[in-house]
Amino acid sequence: MENGPGNQLKAETSPYLLQHKDNPVHWRAWGREAFAEAKAANKPILLSIGYAACHWCHVMAHESFEDEETAKVMNDLFVNIKVDREERPDVDTIYMSALHRIGEQGGWPLTMFLTPDGEPFWGGTYFPKDARYGRPAFVSVLTTVAQVFRDEPDKVRSNADAITEALRPRAQDGGASMAINDETLANAATRFLQAVDPVTGGMRGAPKFPQTQFFAFLWRAALRYGLSNPREAVHVTLTNIAQGGIYDHLGGGFARYSVDEQWLVPHFEKMLYDNALLVELLTEAWREDKTRLYAERVNETVDWLLREMVTKDGAFASSLDADSEGEEGKFYVWSEAEIVDVLGADDAQLFAEVYGVTEGGNFEGQNILNRLDALKLRDDKTEAKLAELRSKLLARREARVRPGFDDKVLADWNGLMITALANAGAAFDKPEWLAAAEAAFDFVFTQMTTDGRLTHAYRDGRAKAPATASDYANMIAAALALTNADNNPEYVEQACAWTHILDEHYWSDELGGYCLAADDTDDLIVRPFSGLDDATPNANAMMISNLIALSLWTGEARYVERAHEMLRRFGVALTGNPVAHSGMLAAAIDTMAPALVVLMVPEGGHVAEMRAALRDVSLPNVVVDEVWGDETLPSSSPAFGKAPVDGKTTAYVCLGPQCSAPVTEPEKLVETIKSARQVAMH
Repeated sequence: MENGPGNQLKAETSPYLLQHKDNPVHWRAWGREAFAEAKAANKPILLSIGYAACHWCHVMAHESFEDEETAKVMNDLFVNIKVDREERPDVDTIYMSALHRIGEQGGWPLTMFLTPDGEPFWGGTYFPKDARYGRPAFVSVLTTVAQVFRDEPDKVRSNADAITEALRPRAQDGGASMAINDETLANAATRFLQAVDPVTGGMRGAPKFPQTQFFAFLWRAALRYGLSNPREAVHVTLTNIAQGGIYDHLGGGFARYSVDEQWLVPHFEKMLYDNALLVELLTEAWREDKTRLYAERVNETVDWLLREMVTKDGAFASSLDADSEGEEGKFYVWSEAEIVDVLGADDAQLFAEVYGVTEGGNFEGQNILNRLDALKLRDDKTEAKLAELRSKLLARREARVRPGFDDKVLADWNGLMITALANAGAAFDKPEWLAAAEAAFDFVFTQMTTDGRLTHAYRDGRAKAPATASDYANMIAAALALTNADNNPEYVEQACAWTHILDEHYWSDELGGYCLAADDTDDLIVRPFSGLDDATPNANAMMISNLIALSLWTGEARYVERAHEMLRRFGVALTGNPVAHSGMLAAAIDTMAPALVVLMVPEGGHVAEMRAALRDVSLPNVVVDEVWGDETLPSSSPAFGKAPVDGKTTAYVCLGPQCSAPVTEPEKLVETIKSARQVAMH
């Protein structure tokens, strides 16, 4: 289609792009046509990247993109491209990295200026319409950048060349690299505690993000090395998040982050990935300590997910906005008077005491509900009463104008939630959660696959955007979690097939890992490559764990060899910035001691009691393999040749090449796993 004048976003499916379809700005979607237009007109490109639930994206849109005068300047001087960062995370990664190379702090909306070939030469984030917050007015930025592009082409070329060259990934085989072993991993976990807020949990300072990869590593290390302090850091963090304003105490679900150190005032958007990762970590912590608070938060969050976040096709939607009626958090906050109106004076007094409600409020004269003043739950009778009061307030809240809903389906985020639901469904004995996970998996597998390859995003009957390595890595993890939960070998077969695609189209021999974009994604200036954690787990870290699990399922040595090669090749990056590679350090624990529980089931035997025992012990990324009757294990399996004892279902717990003595009693299985998973440290 040839680009004509006007705004061309009406044909898009992304809710974020559709929010801008009526702007007077002549927006184009990302693609070759927009670049061709810029080349033909010899205009620079203004690239604006955001997402549907982003508050400051809405602010900039309202101030500038809906303003006729600002739009005229944009249209006269630039070819304007709008990108949904969730739909094209590869594009977002490249240009956010470019902003960092310029020396600017990242964030959204991301505003980058590119040559007609897509090379970045300058940029920023939010620019106000009028100069304030120490930032220049947007129109003056536009005119200055366009003037430099026109009058100083050598300067633009020099900038673009330097930034683009800095974006090209390089092998990091030279330089100092720490040995990855049990001692260095245990030391890292202990050292990382310096970054943790000892009072309210999370990482020190504000804003506070859940940082689930960081705390998942602390949890893994605490279990393996018998470390009480990292374990306590995880509990302090989860308890404060679960009782803070970052949690929606009426409807369930967690907001993206807290703007303060106490977890009180959230950035109100709810993202699918945060909720998946928190459900996962809360479930693992609950398995060990049976903390009632964690069980309640998992149950309430999954209730919210199944009530509000399932699309009509059975997959999981992406997010709920922070704003409603143009105000951030308006849907979620309460005045004391409204609570009295709903509950009556006596019940409102109890509710206010527990949930920190006052006449003056704790957020712009309103109240964010929280239980930070008394973190422990009350007695059963009081908690039952509070649940009744919460349901009344929730019913009142349902009449409010709802926040915006981004119902596009993303393969990578769905993979995270499928994994969390499969694990939580098994832990809490909730077959309906497992069924929801399987339905979402089936949707991604059937509706988001073209010629055997995944697509990244789906909405309104259309699958689009090239898959990233994270789509494959997270869906492979989801397949393996579902196999663990229901012993269906077809999921392992699919995980192997997807791993083959990753190896064929994403693997780089030069870099020793998987690039974010495929080798045939043809609209990018570079292929991003990293082992760093982001708000979502890193694909390379995920794949190290996936490969270890696949080696246990299939007996194929090539999987474990690749996992060890990746860890070695990332050694320099890990050494230089270990905290930012927490996901990879957690995956390293899998390489130290691949965890396998084999349940040998004789003819006429049953497995339910042994399965139930696994709810009482945390062993993240364990492979649970049921072997029925005369089925056999791969000859390379550490449990090869084992058999049921005395005609009973028999468990063997294998961490690394050694397996435990046979276990036939469920309570003994928990004891055996706890003993086997902990390595003696000198």
